[in-house]
Amino acid sequence: MNPLLSIIVPVKDEEEAIPPFVTRMTGVLDGLRDPEGAAIGWEILFVDDGSTDLTMAAILTAHDADGRIGALSLSRNFGKEAALSAGLDNVRGQVVVPIDVDMQDPPEVIGDMIAKWREGFEVVYGVRRNRMTDSFPKRLTADLYYRAHNWLSMDKIPEHAGDFRLLDRKVVEVIKRMPERNRFMKGLFAWSGFRQTAVEYDRVERAIGTTKFNYWKLWTLAIDGITSASTAPLRVWSYVGAIIALLALVYAVFIGVRTLILGTDVAGYPSLMVAILFMGGVQLLSLGVLGEYVGRILVETKHRPIYIIRQRVGCPDAHESETA
Repeated sequence: MNPLLSIIVPVKDEEEAIPPFVTRMTGVLDGLRDPEGAAIGWEILFVDDGSTDLTMAAILTAHDADGRIGALSLSRNFGKEAALSAGLDNVRGQVVVPIDVDMQDPPEVIGDMIAKWREGFEVVYGVRRNRMTDSFPKRLTADLYYRAHNWLSMDKIPEHAGDFRLLDRKVVEVIKRMPERNRFMKGLFAWSGFRQTAVEYDRVERAIGTTKFNYWKLWTLAIDGITSASTAPLRVWSYVGAIIALLALVYAVFIGVRTLILGTDVAGYPSLMVAILFMGGVQLLSLGVLGEYVGRILVETKHRPIYIIRQRVGCPDAHESETA
């Protein structure tokens, strides 16, 4: 019999964080009750995204102690978005909650999410009341990103909401049918629609381990998010080109009129170099934006799997290896 609730936990090099996470999470899940007061069925699925430490050994120890804890071990590091996709493809619950192992997102909020789900909402996303645990540059860039994404895209993502959310099985099935390789999960969740609501919570500082995200990875994720959700960066260069052409025409008329009135005008070398360098920079920038989209087209046309499973632990229909 399939459980009511599935928890997806993508991990990479988190051997120290696994035991305290399992202890806290299982305590929370065992305390959840249905409207009749009975304990609900649950499962935890870790997705080991190419760890190089003893993360998988820690997960196997947890599985031996509680068979409701399972794992997928990917053949290499495919990235968090791919790991989340692997989890969504393999969990069995009627509702699914992705959560990070660092416990900055408190598992105790899951009970509130389930209560909202019972009210009829298919997506219940967690919203951080504040981001004081993040550095000022990260808070600033995150705020700017959310504003830029929602301004450029028709698929609005909730501000200050991460991957920590509850998804009804109907939403999971929709996400599973999306074939794109360049995946931005928050954008896919927003695109799917359905009735959505928020649950607020306070995010705490990470106590064990260190984050695997750096500013370059966050920048890459931001670019993936915008390019996957909007073609506005392509369209904007048409407007930029039109404006530059109009300004050039106005300037040409100005030079022509001034020459007729004041005589031959000898152009200066500095102004000529400024014009050439400016136009060259604009062209290279526009080619860079175009290249981002062309590169993503190339990745999609290859039809390579989003992830490859090397090992299954505690998952139904286990196979030695599988591509998705």
